[in-house]
Amino acid sequence: MAASNRIDIAVETDYLESQSDPDDHRFVFAYTITIRNEGTVPAKLLNRHWIITDADGNTQEVKGEGVVGEQPRLDPGQGFRYSSGAVIKTPVGAMQGSYEMLTDDGEHFDAPIEPFTLAKPGLLH
Repeated sequence: MAASNRIDIAVETDYLESQSDPDDHRFVFAYTITIRNEGTVPAKLLNRHWIITDADGNTQEVKGEGVVGEQPRLDPGQGFRYSSGAVIKTPVGAMQGSYEMLTDDGEHFDAPIEPFTLAKPGLLH
């Protein structure tokens, strides 16, 4: 990826005990993503692609336009923060993916989202 196209992605996760039902194999997690344009050209987030995997190896793939109904355009140095959620069948899982970005001059590139863990508190150290 060119230095002009640098997107930094930070993730925070939270287990939502009140929405989860372990007896029904339902574990609900919130995640908050901060996307920051660390490149030198403005870029717009067009699409998202997520791969969500539970501890049993079950995988969900999520593709769609934008994030939380928006397609933010980020100038260099600008950030965008949003929260969403995921439901898996085990108390531990992982997510990873990418954002398809488009620069103002028409160049498409993918901003990778490194794998991160979804875990009910107290299970992992």
